[in-house]
Amino acid sequence: MKSTDYEIILFYKYVHIADPEAVMVSERAICTELRLKGRTIIATEGVNVTLEGTHENIEKYLAHFFSDPRFAGTNIKRSLGTGEAFPKLSIKVRNEIVSLHLGTCDIDPNQVTGIHLKPEELHQWFAESREFYIVDMRNVYEHKVGHFEGSILPPMDNFRDLPKFVKSIEHLKHKTVLTVCTGGVRCEKASGYLISQGFTDVYQLDNGIVSYMEKYPNENFLGKLYVFDRRVAMGFYTDDPKHVVVGRCEGCDAPCEQFVNCVNDNCHRHFIFCDACVAKKGRPVCPKACTMTRRKKSIHSPFLSKLLLFFK
Repeated sequence: MKSTDYEIILFYKYVHIADPEAVMVSERAICTELRLKGRTIIATEGVNVTLEGTHENIEKYLAHFFSDPRFAGTNIKRSLGTGEAFPKLSIKVRNEIVSLHLGTCDIDPNQVTGIHLKPEELHQWFAESREFYIVDMRNVYEHKVGHFEGSILPPMDNFRDLPKFVKSIEHLKHKTVLTVCTGGVRCEKASGYLISQGFTDVYQLDNGIVSYMEKYPNENFLGKLYVFDRRVAMGFYTDDPKHVVVGRCEGCDAPCEQFVNCVNDNCHRHFIFCDACVAKKGRPVCPKACTMTRRKKSIHSPFLSKLLLFFK
């Protein structure tokens, strides 16, 4: 079977689910039957899904998914697969479909969230030079390889660092603020959190950065989009003269969009490293954060730790 026969779908839906375990059993059964691989997180607040399979089996899966009225209207983001984007299937029940860890103050996007801004509307905002402030709600390692021009890039190692960062943008409370993230799921909570903190004009990019890039490749979004599968970084028409490489090699600071994993078993941090530095230094060890000392805990984010375990 050719790699072009495969497709990757990415979607989320915030909706109340009284029995997440029952949904987990149903999802595991259909995904196993259709030989789909990827990750699904289910919680009482909704679902967050990334799957890969053949075009035919993806369509069968979506027919099953949309047969549940709770998931009507879910936006499905599609991209070309390879057949090897994920090594296995993982379907789990969690407390949240994306963790902000605010405890009793957790934001329910079914109750409060920012105004959804369509990619076409954002494109118009850029064209009109409108005053607005993009706040990138992704982690540092994600926006290092790509981000919107002029956006605010918070130094967050994990999404739950958001409350610490918000203090630094309090001067924007009465300005137009647009939150962005990969597919939109984090912005549902992030924009709601900003509203809870007194921000008065909050938007979120509808269906995330990937939807904007698909409609306007190499316009306003610079570099590539970090994705959580074996593609690692996704770009559109990277041979286009308008494509800008914003990533920098952590070994020599040369322009670079290639990620590698630190070989230190106590680290495995994901970082940008060029071929020349790999050839010169051999097995890649992250040059800024890793001391090669033995540690029980990884120095990178817990999410990346889980991601690396998932790919083993």
